[in-house]
Amino acid sequence: MPRLTQAEPFIHPDCEVSNCTLGAYTELGKGTRLLNTDFGDYSYTDRYADVANAEVGKFANIAAFSRIGPTAHPMELASMHHMLYRSDDYWGDTPRWDDFFEKRAARRVVLGHDTWIGAQACVMPEVTIGTGAVVAAGAVVTKDVAPYMIVAGVPAVPLRERFPRDIADRMMALAWWDWDHAALFAALEDFRSLQGAAFLEKYEQA
Repeated sequence: MPRLTQAEPFIHPDCEVSNCTLGAYTELGKGTRLLNTDFGDYSYTDRYADVANAEVGKFANIAAFSRIGPTAHPMELASMHHMLYRSDDYWGDTPRWDDFFEKRAARRVVLGHDTWIGAQACVMPEVTIGTGAVVAAGAVVTKDVAPYMIVAGVPAVPLRERFPRDIADRMMALAWWDWDHAALFAALEDFRSLQGAAFLEKYEQA
């Protein structure tokens, strides 16, 4: 019996999951925190990833200690402290500031299919990481990343394309991430052995 199944996600110890949907064959590494997030089929996190207010595509690879959609403090106000919006923690009969939390939750991150977020990387709210893109370890992403682009640095800037643009466009059109589980298994050896262009040549006309 495989460790990952369609029926339910594989959730390691010490995870916190709140207001989320998790697709088939998904996995959350030890200590992951997932909040207000739709998590696509086959996607996974490694240890202590923190993902909030996000739309995560299929086959996303989210490395250890990465941060997706970190929440913000109200810098424009007189104080930025928790007491403003987690007021019940300080005065038991005072409600939380619900409008503040709703605005936070609305600032969505989008991770495309087959993305790779490196260890300790940070993707800021309202950023889209295009399908097939790579975020290098330790990067801080403040702007959208094009599909199949590799970015690095603080703030992150493009390094190079993962595939030439014509190959990337063809890969997007092939959309192998939408194949069913049996089709993925049938193509497993080709996924392991063929580079992008050769894979396309074999499967575009299939």
